[in-house]
Amino acid sequence: MSAFPRTDIEGLSVSRLIIGTNWFFGWSHTSAAKNKQIKATMTTDRIAEVIEVFVRAGVDTLIGSLQHPGMKEAVSEAESRAGKAITVISTPSLNVGGRPEDLDEARHTIEREAELGAAVCMPHSDTTDKLVDKRLRKIKGMDRYCRMIRDCGMIPGLSTHMPEAIIYADESGLDVATYISIYNAAGFLMSIEVDWVHRLIWNAKHPVIAIKPLASGRLLPLVGLAFAWATLREQDMVAVGTMTPDEAKEVIEISLSVLEGRRGNVELQETRSKASVVSKDE
Repeated sequence: MSAFPRTDIEGLSVSRLIIGTNWFFGWSHTSAAKNKQIKATMTTDRIAEVIEVFVRAGVDTLIGSLQHPGMKEAVSEAESRAGKAITVISTPSLNVGGRPEDLDEARHTIEREAELGAAVCMPHSDTTDKLVDKRLRKIKGMDRYCRMIRDCGMIPGLSTHMPEAIIYADESGLDVATYISIYNAAGFLMSIEVDWVHRLIWNAKHPVIAIKPLASGRLLPLVGLAFAWATLREQDMVAVGTMTPDEAKEVIEISLSVLEGRRGNVELQETRSKASVVSKDE
């Protein structure tokens, strides 16, 4: 298997494929029953097994909060098994109330992410999007949190579900080095059409991390990943969540096959109805 292509965030080398964590935490965007199944299945050891597969393939960048129960332990275990360090992009939720005690709480949250080893800190969309002012075309007050992130030795970025946040950050010269944006062929959870977000990403001043490329399981991996890799820039990244080591292997191989322009070496799912299309030579 080829080494996975890399890019950089303000000089920090990262893999273009990023280990997503929603499927570790039970955020399926499907149903409460599905969330319960995930939470019951994804133990710390199971999460470490999945992460290890990615890291051994050169996908050594993970996105999510290290303050989530069991996450730091799983990352440390995967690093030990694979014998390689993992670069963590944290997405903490911050208290943006604005009162002195709120600022202190936000600062403590950011400091904790740094203490746990995060290299990049991108306040989650539940933080960023509260501050987006469409009338003023600003992300009001975000500069103070970016300064806190810098003061803690991390690279600041923005996680958002609002495409305009990226435009406003660029227009205002906000001190960030990368963005997170929902981007998938189904338009799932996207507030405007896919072609508009595509153009926005290509115009962004900094690398963009595309999240939910498989529309939270609504797109086949080949469909979602082929679209993402074919339509993003070389500096952009794709974050994908998986639940098993085999799923991780499939995501890696499909991604590499698309980027390398070859047929993927992936075992196809089988059902009785497909018997008539199976080649006798396979």
